[in-house]
Amino acid sequence: MILCGTLASHWSMAHLGANVWLNIRILIIPATEERRQKGVHMSEKKMRILSIINLKGGVAKTITSVVFAYILAVVFGYRVLLVDNDKQGDASRQLRRRSTDRKGIEEIMLSRKADMKRLIQKTEYENLDIITANMKLLKANLEVMLDQQRPQQNRLEKALASVAGEYDFCIIDNAPDINISTINALVASDDVIVPLEIDDNTTEGLPELVEQVENVKEDLNEHLTFRGCLVTKFDGQNEAHVQGEELLRVGEYPVFDSHIRVSKKVSESTFNREPVFLYSRRSAASMDYLKAVKEYLEMLGIM
Repeated sequence: MILCGTLASHWSMAHLGANVWLNIRILIIPATEERRQKGVHMSEKKMRILSIINLKGGVAKTITSVVFAYILAVVFGYRVLLVDNDKQGDASRQLRRRSTDRKGIEEIMLSRKADMKRLIQKTEYENLDIITANMKLLKANLEVMLDQQRPQQNRLEKALASVAGEYDFCIIDNAPDINISTINALVASDDVIVPLEIDDNTTEGLPELVEQVENVKEDLNEHLTFRGCLVTKFDGQNEAHVQGEELLRVGEYPVFDSHIRVSKKVSESTFNREPVFLYSRRSAASMDYLKAVKEYLEMLGIM
């Protein structure tokens, strides 16, 4: 049986163990075979742009962005561009590309014709590139708001359009607030996923965020689709988590069937500056993220 080429080159039975390997084969082989048989490759279509955002911090937003990008690139073999759209630069740091010297997302916000070839950096992982961010984005956003000479909301959209033929997916890791670069991300995006943690403030800011998504869809980007909430840091032994997730599923917002179980390997991976799927492929969180990515691809009709 043929495995996805990139996967086969990175993993072996010795690395994963029989049970984990079987689970991965079950998840990936049907999709890979179907793509091959149908001759479907995303490069023949428009680059799909996914914004990952939550107005609340600490919900594994950046981790979700990085792992989604990594799995799409390394496991499924898609060409992926990760855009760090948060001045904190955590996604850039996790992929070991954060720098205060090199230009990144702020240049797209400020320049009329950003040189995307100079802004895009290769990562250590096959098929995965990144546009980085740092605190310069804060000043850039302020300058954009004061600029009355050029449209403010579609600068990222135009920049990404110039490289759309080079990638299958673009994942945008957004800041936990609504600012002009976040609006730019929504205008540029096809899809939105909202990671959230089950706690007393699970839906804090969610109505406002969904309203903003709907406003952008109505006024600026009719193709924008809210794909749903993705529960992170889920503890099945915690009755509050179980009941909270059940309540969320019967609420007004769409929710992924998948959830991401809590795992200490996630925080450990950030210190190692690696996607958790690489750092600990056997962890519950890694397996859950793989299922979540597969679920997203199924929504798109790719798998």
